[in-house]
Amino acid sequence: MHDHPVITATAPNGLVLPVIDLTNPVFAVADDAGSIARMRDAVTTEQRKNSRLPAFITRFLIRQAAKRSALLRAVFQSERGYLDSITTYVFKLGIAHLPPGYDSATDKRVAGSPHVTLVRLRMQQVATLLAKALEAPLAAERSAPLHLINIAGGPALDSLNTLTLLKRAHGDLLQRPIVVDVLDANAEGPAFGANALKALQQPGAPLAGLAIDFRHQTYDWNDPSALITLLARLKDAGAIVAASSEGGLFEYGEDDAIVGNLKAFAAGGVDIVAGSVTANSAMRKRMIAMAPGFKLHPRGLEGIAPLVAQGGYTVAESLDSVISHQVLLRLRR
Repeated sequence: MHDHPVITATAPNGLVLPVIDLTNPVFAVADDAGSIARMRDAVTTEQRKNSRLPAFITRFLIRQAAKRSALLRAVFQSERGYLDSITTYVFKLGIAHLPPGYDSATDKRVAGSPHVTLVRLRMQQVATLLAKALEAPLAAERSAPLHLINIAGGPALDSLNTLTLLKRAHGDLLQRPIVVDVLDANAEGPAFGANALKALQQPGAPLAGLAIDFRHQTYDWNDPSALITLLARLKDAGAIVAASSEGGLFEYGEDDAIVGNLKAFAAGGVDIVAGSVTANSAMRKRMIAMAPGFKLHPRGLEGIAPLVAQGGYTVAESLDSVISHQVLLRLRR
């Protein structure tokens, strides 16, 4: 019998999906320097191979492959400028856990590519940064409620995995009211996230025995007024607050939106903010050019730093996943 059974939850479209739990070895991605270097080499080799073909031939081959792959169709036929939250989540599952409809031979090749593995690593690194940063404030204030605010997080699995990582390492620190506040323009991802949390709270599951609520609020990051209102309420309640945006605000948001949301967090006294920043390497820019409809901003650490400073923060720590940098922001003192 497997020591780490895979938990499942149902998405709004009826798909029964595995719940990514980074404390389960089948989902954890190796994050040591050697593994990162090998993945970088694999992505570089893949990009070099693709670059030998004229662009029009590459686009033709992708269109043909998309006929046999739900994952590729979602990427190259998206009219939103970004990938929907459920398909983004499916990308992170890996070959062994693709659901029906996303498990063709072509889908499996896509899911097994180094780029897709790095998307799951992105989430893992954000959750790891948050979990480590929360240890000290949670230990200092044993009775304060904990709120994890997730901007454009879809199912907010980075927030849920922050909790599973903390539960494994310091379960006593989570004996308090906990709320995952998801501020997202769409409802599908958060609906799956709420179901995923319920599954993780079942007896014997990683978050069993914890008092955790999952709340979704429709949100436009270009207007942070709802965030300001939420933070004022949490400050009055004496809550410990940490925020994240994995694959969201810092990658797709315009400069003004990033600064506006960070200023709101700073005014609310939030000292822990984590998120992913699209890398600005030539390789990453070539990858983005293959899906020209996507509104990614390849800022890199150099590009995000001045925006972070305008928002009242500094980059305290960063982790590299080749396609992006995962950053931990702290209030400027």
